[in-house]
Parts: sequence; C-alpha cells; structure tokens
Amino acid sequence: MDKIYQVSTLQALMLGYSNAVITVSELLKHGKIGLGTFTGVDGEMIVLDGCCYRATENGDVKIAEPERGVPFSTVSNMITNRPIDFGSANCIEDLKLTLNNIIDSHFGLNSMHMVRIDGEFEVVDARSESGYESKHIDLKTILSKTQNAFKFENIKGTLVCVYFPDYMDGINASGWHVHFISEDRLHGGHVFDIAMKKGKGLISKINSIEIKLPDEPIFDTYSLKNVSKDAVKTVEQGKSSDK
Repeated sequence: MDKIYQVSTLQALMLGYSNAVITVSELLKHGKIGLGTFTGVDGEMIVLDGCCYRATENGDVKIAEPERGVPFSTVSNMITNRPIDFGSANCIEDLKLTLNNIIDSHFGLNSMHMVRIDGEFEVVDARSESGYESKHIDLKTILSKTQNAFKFENIKGTLVCVYFPDYMDGINASGWHVHFISEDRLHGGHVFDIAMKKGKGLISKINSIEIKLPDEPIFDTYSLKNVSKDAVKTVEQGKSSDK
C-alpha cells in the first residue's frame, strides 16, 4: 500500500524550526519521489527516481549529500499509480485546476496525492534560498532575506507535485505544492508559475501517512497553532513581500 512519509510539519517549519530531524540517507529509505528542504532551509529539495537533489539559491542543482540534514520533507514510492496526459497549461493555476478535476473525478479530494509530470516548458518561474540559522524566526521572514527568484525558459524537466486536503492544513500546505527539476538535473527549485507546452505523468492516490516528529526538546517550545494562513500562502504561492 502506498503511503506518504513526512518529516516534521509545515507549521513547525513556518515558525522557524529548521533543525535536522533525519538525514537524506534515512529519508530515501521511505520514498523515491517527493520534495522538502534542508537544515537551515538551505535550498529546495527534489526527490526523484530515488535520488535527492538540492536546488541552491541560484537555481543550480546538486545531489544532496547522504549525511545532510532534513527538517521537513514529504516523500512516497508511488507504487500504485495512473498515467495522465496533459495538453498545454498557460499558468500554474491552469495546471492545478486540471489536477483538481482529475482527483475530483476519481473521488480523491479528501485523500493525499503524489504526481510526477514530465514535460516541455516555455517558462518555469521558481525560487530557492540560501541557509539561515534560526530558532524562532519564522519562515516568511527568513525567506525575505535569503530567497532568490529565477526563471528557466524553453526547458524540459519534471514537476513533482504533492496534494494535501484542506483538513490537513498545518501538517502540510493544503492544495498543491510543486517543485521542478530539469531533465539534465542541473536546474530546479520551488515553483511559483509555469507555462507548459505539453506533459505526461503519473498520479498516485494515497490514504496513509507516517509522520516523523523531531526528538529534541526545543521542538516542544513551538506553539504550532500560531501559523498565519496568509504567511503560508505567501511562502507557497508568492514571492517575498519585498519582491
């Protein structure tokens, strides 16, 4: 049976908890596709075909070291999946609407989903960031200091998309969270927008989740209810406020 394996919660990351919970090598025992970030929010994570990649602050991609720490991640093995074909998508909202229609038509709006889309793109508007050590500085503030936005044009690559239903908001971001990596595995990041010429992929409906919470005592100093939905929206869907 497919399951989601998640490291920590989005609430904790949003409030500034970015200490290592597990290592990359441990994460890859639990899933071959997914996304996340690294200790100190030092780059965007793309897990694909059993390999973990780190998009640096300028959008260049490197293979993540096995011992590198992981404070937040969502991975799966996509054992059971269905093929999906896409026409063009003028923007990320078009793509999300198509994906929502697919899961709605298969009675999946209250389930989790992992999607892989291999496509050709006119534009991928993305971001990544450099590391920033903090204890209780919120993620929105950190990204306002460390985030860089960039665009990839006329590029082939893969979108890794994770869907969480509304009632799981806080464990992860409700709706779709999307990362990109180029076909040559040299470029990538967290996706803000796209223009896709064509694409095809796989979708997995997942009804089981395992969450690995941090072990260290400082985790219990965070009040995980105190996360602004507007802050989550800014971090997930928009550039920092000064851009």
